[in-house]
Amino acid sequence: QMDVHGRIREVLAETIREELAPEHQQLSTEDMIKALRRRGIIDDVMKELKFVTDVDEKERTSAPKPATHFVDREPPVLKKTNIDPTRRYLYLQVLGGKAFLEHLQEPEPLRGQICSTFTLCLHFRNQRFRSQPVPCACEPDFHDGFLLEVHKDSLGDGSKMVDATTMLSICDPVHMVLIRTDTFGETTLVASYFLEWRSVLAAENGVTNVAVELLGVGTESKVSVGVLNIRLEMYPPLNKTLSPEITNTQFALERQKTAEKERLFLVYAKQWWREYLQIRPTHNTRLVKIFAQDENGVNRPVCSYIRPLRAGRLLDTPRQAARFVNVLGYERAPVIGGGGGKQEQWCTLLAFLCRNKGDCEDHANLLCSLLLGFGLEAFVCVGTKAKGVPHTWVMTCGSDGTITFWESLTGHRYIHRPINPDDPPLVEQPKPLYPYRTIGCLFNHQKFLGNCQPSDAVEVCVFDLHDESKWKPMSGEAIKSVCSPGTTSSVPPFPPLCASAIDAAVASNEIEVQLRILVSEHRKDLGLSTVWDDHLSYLLSPALAAYELERTTGISAGNEEFQDAVRRAVPEGHTFKGFPIHFVYRNARRAFATCLRSPFCEEIICCRGDQVRLAVRVRVFTYPESACAVWIMFACKYRSVL
Repeated sequence: QMDVHGRIREVLAETIREELAPEHQQLSTEDMIKALRRRGIIDDVMKELKFVTDVDEKERTSAPKPATHFVDREPPVLKKTNIDPTRRYLYLQVLGGKAFLEHLQEPEPLRGQICSTFTLCLHFRNQRFRSQPVPCACEPDFHDGFLLEVHKDSLGDGSKMVDATTMLSICDPVHMVLIRTDTFGETTLVASYFLEWRSVLAAENGVTNVAVELLGVGTESKVSVGVLNIRLEMYPPLNKTLSPEITNTQFALERQKTAEKERLFLVYAKQWWREYLQIRPTHNTRLVKIFAQDENGVNRPVCSYIRPLRAGRLLDTPRQAARFVNVLGYERAPVIGGGGGKQEQWCTLLAFLCRNKGDCEDHANLLCSLLLGFGLEAFVCVGTKAKGVPHTWVMTCGSDGTITFWESLTGHRYIHRPINPDDPPLVEQPKPLYPYRTIGCLFNHQKFLGNCQPSDAVEVCVFDLHDESKWKPMSGEAIKSVCSPGTTSSVPPFPPLCASAIDAAVASNEIEVQLRILVSEHRKDLGLSTVWDDHLSYLLSPALAAYELERTTGISAGNEEFQDAVRRAVPEGHTFKGFPIHFVYRNARRAFATCLRSPFCEEIICCRGDQVRLAVRVRVFTYPESACAVWIMFACKYRSVL
């Protein structure tokens, strides 16, 4: 409004004319600011600036938040990042994108209109960042800066200031994942890229601009998706930069070393496979998976997808970890065209977490890593389910020899008791409850074992992993050479888990309000009126809490109190019906459509009768990475008229 820039320019021009004319001295920033102060411009600007809170139109009109949360109406204070002058930082700015040709035809989004968005997620040396979502376009308007600490205390080297030469040896890349979120909140993985940041060490003035070409994922891993303009800068600026020859030589050496290790491992793996086939010719039909393709189409040893992962204070027990992995969405890798073939794509952990959904292999790898973090001996099993469908699940070996299978997609646990085929027919054999049929191999971050028992059926399998006549091991040294962290740059480091950003009480409330509207409208279409019973709705809470507790721990508790409360709330001669249902997404309309497909639920929502009272209760349970379990219970009570 005041044309601040114009006025500042005028003053500076004057100052330079007045003060530089006599002896051509250099003007410092302080001189400039003094000149602006003298003319009162800084004070004018400060007066004109009003610090107001940004309140969207939507927020002003929406229902006030529940009183369980005190809402501050104070203007937000911009957080200042504390830059420790004794540490090295890399300032990474994303300055827009171009050539995202898939979005060439998209119209400009209208203000306030919901549109598809791009979000950029970064991981570097145990730090994670997320950009502001920007509307999908041919030239998406990314404008974000991220301050990455090159040295972290947790990495054991935080106390000293590092020079360019030391930083050249830090070969961790910046892992960037681009996610597209559509108007319904569904996420798609667009690209996954490893940025080599060390080129900045040889840049003049310690600043470099790079145009990063992002390639697609899966079947499109050779196709360009778009280009991001990135600016890299070191803080504090380097006293002495390296020459480009030094950095290029270092990169070439690393690539050479990595390629050599991978070549040696490939030679060893071929030799191991030849030996495995010599045991029995039928072994070539077993599911022994040594390499798997990641989202960029790179073949990596399966052991490199696993690493002991500690969840800090975000998860307390192995069973809670299993529940967390189970509520992350399940989605098979997308395939273009039919043919029924399963597209193979094991995601890196960052891509899986940012997208918040993945295939059964991604779930099994994450669960195995978390269980190893909790100090259990865990393995990922590769085999088949019914009808010969390939599947992966997790197995833990107790110190007493107990074998437990964990299904990462459901959170169920099964104890394995092998059937002995040599027993006489009268001996009663255990009946397996698990859905697994065959097992070809199992692996974790240190071991790889191929199943060489006469039958690969899980029910007769003996999991004595030290017996080489039953399980053929790979050399631990060979696995370590390509899979242990820090050995090669081809294995990306694991990101830490992030706490949930969802407020469970607010989310529960929002879904409940939306469901009430949807039920009332649905009944109105049927010519029925709707009367809600708030007391009955509240009484459904303990049941939902008990269901989630049972899913996490396997222990059911508190059912007697719930039943007693409902009996007291439903008068003599009235009938009560309740229907609980569980989702892993927070879209009320989609949940309601699913509920109506169940005849039990439809019966409650469309209930006719005398003195019909309806109730609904929603409870959102949050987990790390903004994953959540949503429990909904619909109920009704009415006078039974015979």
